Amino acid sequence: MSRVEERLAELGITVPEVVLPVAAYQPAVVVDGVVYVSGQLPLVEGRLPAAGKVGAEVSAEQAYELARQCGINIIAALKHAVGDLDRITRIAKVGGFVASAPEFTGQPGVINGASELLGHAFADAGQHARSAVAAPVLPLDTPVEVDAIAHVS
Repeated sequence: MSRVEERLAELGITVPEVVLPVAAYQPAVVVDGVVYVSGQLPLVEGRLPAAGKVGAEVSAEQAYELARQCGINIIAALKHAVGDLDRITRIAKVGGFVASAPEFTGQPGVINGASELLGHAFADAGQHARSAVAAPVLPLDTPVEVDAIAHVS
């Protein structure tokens, strides 16, 4: 078990199998020591736990947990791409998308669900640059989608 997986186990998290793509793309691609992780939905065992807009059908607290699940799925995609998660030397960038009701402005707090998980899992190497933006609608009516860029040794 990698150090990353040990830190996740402290939170009661086991790295799942990579989420299969819902369209024509790869979960992650490695190019010259950089891993580009496709946008991950908060799928759990192939199922979307909630749908709708944050600030309407989905609360900010629920969306935070969904973003955390996106972070778990990012880790699964990284493991699928590189094998040993301890090979990840840096999570460089995280991009978060929040399907938002017009009046909802808490996108950064929602995406903290993924950012805080990645920070815990990868320790100092998990501290990253980030964007958190509103979207009118996301694939499958998911409330949250998160992608990432990481460096691998």
